[in-house]
Amino acid sequence: MLHGSADTMALTSPHARLMRFVSLLLALFCLPALAAPPAAVKTRPFSELAIHPLREASAQVVSLNLARIAAEVPARIDNIPVEPGQRIARNAVVARLDCTDLKIAAQRAQASLESAQARLKLAQQQFQRSRELATRNFISNDALEAKQTDVAVVAAEVRLNQATHAAAQRDVGKCTLRSPFPAIVEARLAQVGELASAGTPIVQLWDTSRLQLAAQVQAADAAQLARAAPVFLSQGTDYPVKLLRVSPAMNPAARTREARFGFPRTPPAPGASGVLRWRDPDPYLPADFITRRGQQLGVFVADNGRARFVALPGAQEGRPASAAALPASTLVVTDGRFALQDKQALGVR
Repeated sequence: MLHGSADTMALTSPHARLMRFVSLLLALFCLPALAAPPAAVKTRPFSELAIHPLREASAQVVSLNLARIAAEVPARIDNIPVEPGQRIARNAVVARLDCTDLKIAAQRAQASLESAQARLKLAQQQFQRSRELATRNFISNDALEAKQTDVAVVAAEVRLNQATHAAAQRDVGKCTLRSPFPAIVEARLAQVGELASAGTPIVQLWDTSRLQLAAQVQAADAAQLARAAPVFLSQGTDYPVKLLRVSPAMNPAARTREARFGFPRTPPAPGASGVLRWRDPDPYLPADFITRRGQQLGVFVADNGRARFVALPGAQEGRPASAAALPASTLVVTDGRFALQDKQALGVR
């Protein structure tokens, strides 16, 4: 009896009761979802649910050359045959200067060159005769060398006059200003009749042969552009564009990076503004299928007949979440997910 009483007291001791209570709590809280009855759910492949959000960024067509065509020689402006907004071809005349003084200087240089060439011809003839006389000992070697020196001196004068004449002709050519590229005339910066000095800008031109699209994109979107198919929308027209580069530098105020695009087809006019649009190349899960469990937002998927909760980093309430890590064939639980637990058996309807 004493032994039995001791056993009874051991079973009803405070320590034993505490151990039984702890065991009961563990059984309640650690009961796995495996013991829960199969949940009736519906599933769909992720490929059928995935969306690709539309992205936008402000953009503008820019020219790599916005050039001010300036006078290279001092002269009076005689004519400006172009108007703002006019399209012109490469080498089109954009201004003419009064070249009277420069043409006179070129004529003088031409005359000096012809004079030097005539004296060189005479000096060469005299040297040739002197060589013939020297072979018969009619003149000394010193006299022959003097004639040879005369030829060299006059030949140098000819080369000097040739350079002077070429420079004078070049100055005359500078009196006609031409466009270095196909362009649109942006503005006339001088007036006919004004005296232009060297460096005075006369017209400003947009280079239409080197147009690019400049867009300010969010830093998070910059990496997507290489895999996307962006389109520039301006004044109701879509222009396909091709990514050229994304600047590694970030705008400290707007926290954006500049992306540059080329135009595979006919580009819009320089200065045109609009919107760059593209579809996010990464698949997103619609907000309707995102579920919260604990402190995490994610999605329930069917995995070998059981529910599996997949957390989606960066997901926000009420917004689609990036789910690039989910294979397209993943079965997403669409109905019956609200009371679902991780690893719970599924009865797919």
